[in-house]
Amino acid sequence: MWNNLAAKLFGSRNDRLIKQYRKRVQQINALEKEYQALEDAALSAKTQEFRARLAEGATLDALLPEAFAVVREASQRVLGMRHHDVQLIGGMVLHEGKIAEMRTGEGKTLVATLAVYLNALAGNGVHLVTVNDYLAKRDGEELGALYHFLGLSTGIIVSGMSGQAKQEAYRADVTYGTNNEFGFDYLRSNMALSSEERLQRELNFAIVDEVDSILIDEARTPLIISGPAEVSLELYRELDKVVPLLTKQEEEDGPGDFSVDEKSKQIGLTESGHEHVEGLLQERGLLEAGQGLYNPQNIGLFHVLNACLRAHYLFHKDVDYIVRDDEVIIVDEFTGRTMEGRRWSDGLHQAVEIKENVTVKQETQTLASITYQNFFRMYEKLAGMTGTADTEAFEFQDIYGLETVVIPTNKPIARIDYTDLIFLNQQGKYEAIVEEVRECQQRGQPVLLGTASIETSELLSSLLSKAGIKHNILNAKQHEREADIIAQAGRPGMVTIATNMAGRGTDIVLGGSLRSELQALGEEADEQSKQQARQDWQQRHKQVKEAGGLHVIGAERHESRRIDNQLRGRSGRQGDPGSSRFYVALDDNLVRIFAGERMANIMQRFGMDDNEAIESKMVSRQIEGAQRKVEAHNFDARKSLLEYDDVANEQRKVIYQQRSEIMEAESIVDRIDLMREHVLNRVVYDFLPEDRPKQSWDIRGLEAALLGDFGLKVDIDGDWFAENENMTQEEIVARLIEWMQNIHAQKTQQVGEAFIRRVEKIIALQTIDKQWKQHLTTMDMLRQAIWLRSRAQKDPKREYQREAFEIFGGLLENIQFEIVRFLSLMEFKEQPTQAEELEQQAKQRQQQSLEQAQYSDSSEISTGVESENNNGQIPPVFTELSEEVLKRTPRNAPCPCGSGKKFKYCHGQVV
Repeated sequence: MWNNLAAKLFGSRNDRLIKQYRKRVQQINALEKEYQALEDAALSAKTQEFRARLAEGATLDALLPEAFAVVREASQRVLGMRHHDVQLIGGMVLHEGKIAEMRTGEGKTLVATLAVYLNALAGNGVHLVTVNDYLAKRDGEELGALYHFLGLSTGIIVSGMSGQAKQEAYRADVTYGTNNEFGFDYLRSNMALSSEERLQRELNFAIVDEVDSILIDEARTPLIISGPAEVSLELYRELDKVVPLLTKQEEEDGPGDFSVDEKSKQIGLTESGHEHVEGLLQERGLLEAGQGLYNPQNIGLFHVLNACLRAHYLFHKDVDYIVRDDEVIIVDEFTGRTMEGRRWSDGLHQAVEIKENVTVKQETQTLASITYQNFFRMYEKLAGMTGTADTEAFEFQDIYGLETVVIPTNKPIARIDYTDLIFLNQQGKYEAIVEEVRECQQRGQPVLLGTASIETSELLSSLLSKAGIKHNILNAKQHEREADIIAQAGRPGMVTIATNMAGRGTDIVLGGSLRSELQALGEEADEQSKQQARQDWQQRHKQVKEAGGLHVIGAERHESRRIDNQLRGRSGRQGDPGSSRFYVALDDNLVRIFAGERMANIMQRFGMDDNEAIESKMVSRQIEGAQRKVEAHNFDARKSLLEYDDVANEQRKVIYQQRSEIMEAESIVDRIDLMREHVLNRVVYDFLPEDRPKQSWDIRGLEAALLGDFGLKVDIDGDWFAENENMTQEEIVARLIEWMQNIHAQKTQQVGEAFIRRVEKIIALQTIDKQWKQHLTTMDMLRQAIWLRSRAQKDPKREYQREAFEIFGGLLENIQFEIVRFLSLMEFKEQPTQAEELEQQAKQRQQQSLEQAQYSDSSEISTGVESENNNGQIPPVFTELSEEVLKRTPRNAPCPCGSGKKFKYCHGQVV
């Protein structure tokens, strides 16, 4: 109550911020006439002037009024567009590292140029993040002309570019690209074998377009670079045959083999189902008699069975995915776009492929990963813009520290938002939608019909076709026609069916897109043709306005209010007339899961039939309550993911810092000396513990370990103790260090110091990569199993943090051990002719691996790259192994050549 009273008396925080920004707008406007009088060259020269002032100690905040005034004037000259006052406010919000919520059609793309230019003056690079390659290319090219006029360079990052092209784009003052490419390039940069191969500079400032889509909708989408995992595809096929033999539990605690939780998209076996599954698996020889499904050695069986059950009961064709060209393609649940190349992980994609009888690809294993949340939080400064952020303002503040500022519209909103129409079932709802579309088309009013799935869009399309209503359909299957369909969606009587309009990035203009028409005429068209096109457009524009503007129909409520608002926001841009209405049936998924049965009983009590509808604010509030529950559930899931990933993120920072230091160092001799000392200390004290008497020391075990692991043939018990029977562990360690250093010095003398220094770096980097890959697999398994600790009344997150810390300590120990081991076993027969040859071979293998990679995506959700090359193992970097090394290496030990294979399958193979 007090908050509401204070807001009425003093205005909300948002109101106060807008008031402050308006004062600065006045300063910018005061400069307009002065800059209008400047010649083009003088206006462009302002960039160098600003940079000089920055070098002298001026701040970006101090330059803001002048810089914004320069951009506005340059935009008028180059693009023919002048920034409105509210767009200047939006630019200030972005510069301050906040989120600007601006309605659709308010010109967010142009707003970004203000903050981009100002922050690019510092020369540290600015990233403009978009949701797809089309928008990145379009905005980068169109606005690149403005930046070029002002003396700034522009780069565009799209998928499929070469590493060299990307490096050049990242070196530009302003770089446009997608969230996927920026994230994956960060991971690729931290898999490079030299600093020259890094793609990105330090992450300085990013503006995220459609920030809610990227930082909220895709926040549960870790970016993953992965290689093939060793899971038999035949196992998936066998377990897919088991699924039809199992029965679904229809009610809680009722009969059935498994239960389905649609909210969290999880499936669990019941007690009876557990026994039934074990019997079926034993019949097929997949489970030995007397063994349980949950035994540690059978965890892979349970993993695959769970994936097959989820594929059949939770993921549906033409809703969650489509099948095209013998391939299962994921459909983004928020935007309705197909996500070509992406794959669900955890075996889900393979299970769906078998279900749909298409070619099955191998499951993947994680090599590197990061969530969008942690990636974007690494930027020195982060900002965002969207038409719908206010409903998620708390999450933006809590997770990213980003404040949301709602920017006033340039012109008052004239759109009419009608109350929802509620029907008993979907049949009545669809019939009413078709009738309303017919009425709109007859009076020349364009209609945008939004659906939540491809299945619904195609169903409505068939109903409209039966009714003789001409229309366009825009869903994932017509993705390539998107720009053309949207350009014509505002023509009189045009009907457009579209899956979720989130992040389309193209305005629906009343009367259709004049710009598209003029482009279609071509540059050769005479002025008379162009003038005729403008007159025709003006007539259509007037006709549509008189008919009521664009009418938006929502075929169902989405799980998130924000997505509904995005659909509504397509109508009523820049003060245009418009209207919107949502149609709801009590058997829609959202309503059915949360409140359908109770509400259906109430409506039937009033004697409603299938074709009747009610407009009830009470029912609408119930639906909004359901949406809030889903939003809260999704927020908890995203926050939980972040809490787990924060643990991995701290580890990732340590590993990537080590890689960077090794790559950038001219020599890592000192680092290796410290590793050698640490490793030998650990090995010696493992066999010769301090807390045991000398008589109980395992000296023979130590000698065997030194020979097997490091190739050191020493006689401690005989020769060394004969010299000094009171030799301590410290003296043994010191002598071993000296011995190992002498051997390494001989190898250095043999092949040259420059060559050995390069080899040391390559071995160190590739060892880190191999051990990190194995560590990520271990962490994935830990995370999947850690929830079982809750049954022992333990907090899974705390347990995960504790165990992850211990595992990471082991990882760091293993990295040092493996580097020292590899360097000790390294043998050469002759000096290489070129010192760079070995390094170049390793780089080529790494580059080939990344070029062959493909994107994958998990349901909860993991996006990644699948690499087919060498399964992520360290490529062989040694020219040849000596006879002595070949003789002493155990057959089941890793091959000393570094291939990652067992010795018996590599250099120890019997021919």
